[in-house]
Amino acid sequence: MKLLVDHNLPPRLAQALNIIFEPEHEIVALGKKFGRHNLKDEEWIPALGKEGGWAVLSADMNIAKKRPSRDLFNRAGLVGFFFSPAMQKWPLHRQTARLLTLWPQMASHVRTTANGVFEVPASGSKFRSIGR
Repeated sequence: MKLLVDHNLPPRLAQALNIIFEPEHEIVALGKKFGRHNLKDEEWIPALGKEGGWAVLSADMNIAKKRPSRDLFNRAGLVGFFFSPAMQKWPLHRQTARLLTLWPQMASHVRTTANGVFEVPASGSKFRSIGR
């Protein structure tokens, strides 16, 4: 799996996950991937879609819930994982622990889903589709 960590999450999260899961998976922060972190969603979403094979980890529910952004995301053929509101309030170490627990399900979900936006649950292991 190739996973881009959006700019609203710390780049060190991408670095830590990449260290743990390389070489099987590639995890990169948005700023490192594109050389700057202040890209607009309308710039990086289509660029990832053109490359193909990418999933996104984000805490930006605007992408997941607002129609123009969500439609752009789906047209780009991306699978997005968005922290639930409860997870967004957690400290980074707890968010990371949750991601590590869910990693096998995330990788499987990416392999079996063409596109869509999904909530990373604070408990359980089911990814809820957002805004469909």
